[in-house]
Amino acid sequence: MTLSNTITPDNDALTGGFTNPVFDAQSVFKMMMDAMARPGTLQTVVSDIAPPAPLGIAAGAIALTLCDHDTSVWMSGGLARSTMPEWLGFHTGAPVTSEKLEARFAFVEAGVLLASLNQFDVGTQEYPDRSTTIALEIASLEGGKELALSGPGIADINMIAPIGLPDTFLRFWNDNRALFPRGVDLVLTAGRQFLCLPRTTKIIATEI
Repeated sequence: MTLSNTITPDNDALTGGFTNPVFDAQSVFKMMMDAMARPGTLQTVVSDIAPPAPLGIAAGAIALTLCDHDTSVWMSGGLARSTMPEWLGFHTGAPVTSEKLEARFAFVEAGVLLASLNQFDVGTQEYPDRSTTIALEIASLEGGKELALSGPGIADINMIAPIGLPDTFLRFWNDNRALFPRGVDLVLTAGRQFLCLPRTTKIIATEI
């Protein structure tokens, strides 16, 4: 079920987008492609945007870059209750859906616990690329317990140290990897920073 934006957007929804939409979107798109090609590599968004709270700058920039009128978007509760649906609709034309399985993109605010990733669209064997890409906001991408990444795009091992991932993250990430070539791709965001974890990435905790 797609939710139509029937309420006239307020000023917060009309402002805070890219200053130079074409240039800024191209810049963020290039960072996204690099981050997907090199899992775990930190990227920093420099564009001055002001997405509605509690959406972070990196997550907002990704939404402005990737979403359009053909991409249904699911949002976690705090985002859905904010002016983000109107903001995203005004700046990109993207429709909001309440059904996770219908979403091409999903945005999850910090502190929301996801029970699993396969509640979203994991694609099909024939069209695995039609799965949901999830942007998950966490407290920080640095300073936490280290996780070792390996797989395509990683020469040996790439280390990340996020703060704020759910305790069950490794379990449901392994469940997601087991679906390959199906599965969701994950973008971790924190403020202006983000990194990508495509479904092919193997993640191991370095300490118990």
